[in-house]
Amino acid sequence: MKYRALTIAREYGSGGAEIAGSVASSLGWRLVDKVLLTEISSRAKVPVADVVVLDEQVDPWLHRLTRPLWGTGGDGISAIIPVDLFDADAEAALAKQIIQEAYWQGNCVIVGRGAQCVLQAKPDVFHALVYARRADRVHRLLARVAPGTDVCELLHTIDEQRHDYVHRHYGENRLDPHLYDLAINCHNQVQAAARLILLAMESAG
Repeated sequence: MKYRALTIAREYGSGGAEIAGSVASSLGWRLVDKVLLTEISSRAKVPVADVVVLDEQVDPWLHRLTRPLWGTGGDGISAIIPVDLFDADAEAALAKQIIQEAYWQGNCVIVGRGAQCVLQAKPDVFHALVYARRADRVHRLLARVAPGTDVCELLHTIDEQRHDYVHRHYGENRLDPHLYDLAINCHNQVQAAARLILLAMESAG
């Protein structure tokens, strides 16, 4: 196989993370998903919980507007907010760095975080998009969320957050088919979808 890495972008609730884990296990490759958050926590010296909250997020516009002013007490008074405050932009920069390092190490499956954009120019990376019908996504999520959760609203919110993340940091529409070698409807069949991705990689490689 000519590929040294696989990126998997996913709609929320589509099963993309589980599929990535299955593919990584089949190939004997490292899965770069939750471990990426742990690594960001270590490098930024912040709690993992803080990293999770900012994962694939975009800072509010007011935060981005005022960030250059932090630490510049124009009236001679020290700024209240430290210059090295950990925010979503800082997390995204670290995520990009870790994704690039994972690529150079090779034999890895990288989930989300705009990896399909970070490694778009690498000919030895296979890019897959996992999606699913809304009804299938709702069905999967109902087993995971607290009773009474508005699952449809949750789907919309997370999808928009991931869209905004990729657009802000890479200027791309994450659902653009030209970013991927394969787009696959999971149909709530994780193992079958994983096998199709492996087959596509083997055939293309």
